[in-house]
Amino acid sequence: MGYRRAEEILPAELIERIQQFVDGQNIYIPKRTDNRLEWGARTRIRQELAVRNHQIYADYQGGMRIAELTDKYCLSEKSIQRIIRDMKA
Repeated sequence: MGYRRAEEILPAELIERIQQFVDGQNIYIPKRTDNRLEWGARTRIRQELAVRNHQIYADYQGGMRIAELTDKYCLSEKSIQRIIRDMKA
């Protein structure tokens, strides 16, 4: 995220009003709720995790124990258990 100078995008009256509250400080203005993206929407991470989780479940159904899955996928027992539980549902 880059910074932009307020003078370049805001009217002078608005800058003067904001200065009454935060004079010379950096502030963050969040996106509007209707413009926010869900987690992972810009990357393929959701799809990659879904593929990984399906593989974990397939390995589990193929006879691998949870301890073996934790080593293979570098995840905690609780994470493996949660993935298996979610895939069963």
